[in-house]
Amino acid sequence: VMVWLRRTTHYLFIVVVAVNSTLLTINAGDYIFYTDWAWTSFVVFSISQSTMLVVGAIYYMLFTGVPGTATYYATIMTIYTWVAKGAWFALGYPYDFVVTPVWIPSAMLLDLTYWATRRNKHAAIIIGGTLVGLSLPIFNMINLLLVRDPLEMAFKYPRPTLPPYMTPIEPQVGKFYNSPVALGSGAAAVLSVPIAALRAKLNTWTYRWMAA
Repeated sequence: VMVWLRRTTHYLFIVVVAVNSTLLTINAGDYIFYTDWAWTSFVVFSISQSTMLVVGAIYYMLFTGVPGTATYYATIMTIYTWVAKGAWFALGYPYDFVVTPVWIPSAMLLDLTYWATRRNKHAAIIIGGTLVGLSLPIFNMINLLLVRDPLEMAFKYPRPTLPPYMTPIEPQVGKFYNSPVALGSGAAAVLSVPIAALRAKLNTWTYRWMAA
């Protein structure tokens, strides 16, 4: 029984991280998140989503050793989030109230790096982690440009748990940062690498625990 429990640790972690990724998106990815604090929020969101993607994707990819599993993991996150959007819809909100981040293309870059470097773990961590951090904010900004007017939606559908001091306000575009994509990409690229390395190290610890 213990051997079976230890071997399922990997798969349990995959589910846990994917679910937490969904919760993080639901809590921080609605329209109000982008409108209350404008570009500052986009930078924080870029960092959180990049690191959350890389911590699960690198674990899953190194565990299987098969290029393509990072994209599979990102697909799981995407499906979970789309399903969770139904909970908001049941409360009377429009189905696109929560913006689903574009994880899959960034995960594909991670898989491509792992494949191109002949399954080199260190290259996946350094190059792949950097590519995820650089690309995800760019894809997400394109994603936001394709949705309906977020400010109008924020006023029309205020979040029920929103505290009074965070009522929707006119965003001060450019007040804090002139280029949220550049700042988000830079910060996410720097942070994604050590997060990926930590996840890979934890993968090694898990293997040792399984072999005990």
